[in-house]
Amino acid sequence: MSIRDWPAAERPRERLLEQGSGSLSDAELLAIFLRTGVPGKSAVDLARYLLNQFGSLRSLLEADLVTFSRHLGLGPAKFAQLQAAQEMSRRHLAERARQKSALENPHVVRDYLKSMLRHEAQEVFGCLFLDSKHQVLTFETLFRGSIDNTSVHPREVVKRALANNAAALILCHNHPSGNTDPSQADRVLTKRLQEALGLIDVRVLDHFIIGDGDPLSMAEYGWM
Repeated sequence: MSIRDWPAAERPRERLLEQGSGSLSDAELLAIFLRTGVPGKSAVDLARYLLNQFGSLRSLLEADLVTFSRHLGLGPAKFAQLQAAQEMSRRHLAERARQKSALENPHVVRDYLKSMLRHEAQEVFGCLFLDSKHQVLTFETLFRGSIDNTSVHPREVVKRALANNAAALILCHNHPSGNTDPSQADRVLTKRLQEALGLIDVRVLDHFIIGDGDPLSMAEYGWM
């Protein structure tokens, strides 16, 4: 049965408009993105099939073009649409993060940093540079690969802080495993960066570790 034949109150698009996007399942949200199904499958049936094939919505969203395009009902055009939608979401969060002080807007900052790093398949280290009022100047990805004392160079972080005329910053990196527990190397690195940036009077406000769920704040746990 086509979704058009469903009762209006059960159609994903109508439910989203009446009840909000949070009321929909992963399959229903994906069905709205797909718009149409394939012969023998409605858009919702296709969405459920794809979620089963990929294992999760996150795996589908993070798939590369080749992997994405191998699946039923998907292809380069859908991939481009999905990437555009995700980039619009990141830019929206970036704009919201710039509207207030990072200390007044902690949830938005967390959401923004998660949107920037959670999809990365390898460890990525970045900095959110702030002015003297702790408003966002810019975000930069600085290092890729295994994040430890040898791969993250304090002098490069100092150089970028000076280039951006930052008065403070927030460090962040992701754990592709999803586990946000900081390693001993994470703690040692944070201390080294605090010391190096302190020499140029740039405060390190926090170090977020991005994984599954909410980003972990090292400052909240008293680890910096």
